[in-house]
Amino acid sequence: MTLRPSHSLLAFPLGLLSALAFAPVGLWPLMPLAFAVLALLVARSGSLPRALWTGWLFAVGQFVLGLNWIATAFTYQAAMPAWLGWLAVVLLSLYLAVYPALATGLAWRFGQCSPTGLVLALAGGWAVSEWLRATMFTGFAWNPVGVTLLETFWRLSAAGIGTYGLSVLVVLLGGALFLLFSAARRNALVLATLVLAVGASGWLRAPLPQVAAAKKLRIVQPNIGQEDKWREGLEEEAFQRLSKLSALPAGAPPTLILWPEVAVPVAFQLEGPPPARLTTPLPPARRAGALLRPGGDLLVTGAFALVVDRNAKLVGSTNSVMPIAGDGSILGRYDKAHLVPYGEYLPMRPLLSAIGLSQLAPGEGDTLEGPGPRNLSIPGWGIMGVQVCYEIIFSGQVIDPAHRPNFLFNPSNDAWFGAWGPPQHLAQARLRAAEEGLPVIRSTPTGISAVIDAKGNLLASLPWRTAGAIDADLPPSAASTLFSRHGNVIPLSLAFLLVVLAVGMDARARYRQHI
Repeated sequence: MTLRPSHSLLAFPLGLLSALAFAPVGLWPLMPLAFAVLALLVARSGSLPRALWTGWLFAVGQFVLGLNWIATAFTYQAAMPAWLGWLAVVLLSLYLAVYPALATGLAWRFGQCSPTGLVLALAGGWAVSEWLRATMFTGFAWNPVGVTLLETFWRLSAAGIGTYGLSVLVVLLGGALFLLFSAARRNALVLATLVLAVGASGWLRAPLPQVAAAKKLRIVQPNIGQEDKWREGLEEEAFQRLSKLSALPAGAPPTLILWPEVAVPVAFQLEGPPPARLTTPLPPARRAGALLRPGGDLLVTGAFALVVDRNAKLVGSTNSVMPIAGDGSILGRYDKAHLVPYGEYLPMRPLLSAIGLSQLAPGEGDTLEGPGPRNLSIPGWGIMGVQVCYEIIFSGQVIDPAHRPNFLFNPSNDAWFGAWGPPQHLAQARLRAAEEGLPVIRSTPTGISAVIDAKGNLLASLPWRTAGAIDADLPPSAASTLFSRHGNVIPLSLAFLLVVLAVGMDARARYRQHI
């Protein structure tokens, strides 16, 4: 049976339904169920263009609903009308949907004669499409379907096969359901057994966190909304809120205090040309250091540095993380490397600014790109890896593989992103912890700040739109995971193997039809 054109349109509401598997709704079984129906639609599409169209419509529905939080960001930019936010969501979804469409096209091409081959090609192709989406044109890795398994025992499999490997499992689960209602019921049971076995293996072999001495943390969430972030006079108010939430009793042990991304909207450092590359910290840094008690406290804050040329002309700014000692000295600096296009810099600035568009983050000029994953040494707490804001969503790109840190700090500003963005961001941070076997600490101005252990468990958190602080011990790291050593070579090899098997099964089925 071939689908009529009107039947292909079912893929769009199916994609909308599948988006409810992501946070904050979190109905994870909807995702494999959606893939079961998608496999049926692809199998009956009748032609390669129809299969591509079906996959594209499914993905558009999934992205439009899952990425609705992007529209909220535009409401904070007075230079642009709010309706432009929803236009941006739709246009981005139309583009992102091209990648999953390639997977459904591949599935149809190698699944015409073999339902099992269709499922294998869809699973392998979908994982590759997510990797391409995270890589091409600076990449946008948000909401891989594997993240929907976060609250299941399959999460621990991420230590071996990574997030894109989890996406393979989601599609195979749906494919097994599809095969149950086809002529390949035995293969359905085989696939379901393999998927369960992978999950059980991950659970049994999950790396155990190493025993470590208690190291105290205080994660601060001041609840400063984006509508207030850059208003006049906010600098003083931000300092007052942060200092109140950071205050520790005299008898408390030495504590690492963690502030959010750009916690105070004022420069902490000035960077000039060589030889005086890094100048003396600016007064706000010294004021922040003065909040610390003598005897071992340290502060790590999101902040920005101004960069000037030899003529003292402003070149741009950095989005940075800076450890600060009690005397106000800055002990190092990490600069965000994976910047948000249109958020932190404006592509084709002369053209777009001429027609009235601007970047969403206020400031003069673009944010300057950092060198990539780097560690900061935090005396008394070990080696800290840093990922600022949405850098944490890029699987396999969050640590310096040659210098494994003890933990990851992910300061973020999720105040832009409504009610759906923060829980989705947190979910992806938890997957990075499970993949790398490293605890992840998040501090955000409006939530969700959190302490995540090396298995991706959420140990403590502060709700969205709540002011407060989390006092916790730094969770221990685990031994390096298989994924942390080999990265996305593992899930991509798995995806390639599935596609090769699909090609072989299709060729075998065609051969049998001709004898």
